Amino acid sequence: MPATPQPGVPEFATRSHTCMESDSGKRAKESSVRYRRYSVRYPFAADAEILELKSGSRVSGVTSDLSHGGCFVCARRTLEVGARVRGTLTREGQKAKMLAVVRVVKPQVGMGIEFLEIDPDSNATLWAWIESLRKPPDIP
Repeated sequence: MPATPQPGVPEFATRSHTCMESDSGKRAKESSVRYRRYSVRYPFAADAEILELKSGSRVSGVTSDLSHGGCFVCARRTLEVGARVRGTLTREGQKAKMLAVVRVVKPQVGMGIEFLEIDPDSNATLWAWIESLRKPPDIP
């Protein structure tokens, strides 16, 4: 049953579904916590190196979007929802490192990760990246 629309509240913030659907109609696994996005995500491509802390398993991919709270990493191999990871995002020689958790998995596509802890230097890099994405492009 769809949630009743609330003025000023984005529709996704009122969903109570336990999974999401991708554009292809395949269902994505999601943590049992209600899925909410608190930050605007911007299209953003950066190399991503993900290390699962429990198993030591490594996954490489490329981000498709970025926010202050997380990103989506496109990768053929994914980790389990709830996995705690150390992530490194690299773009044009700049790196941002963080402790994160996998929140959403789309098999054969990638995974959404939520940032839990970011060191101060990496946080400054992350903010700079996002600020550059928020600015409208210079039009001659």
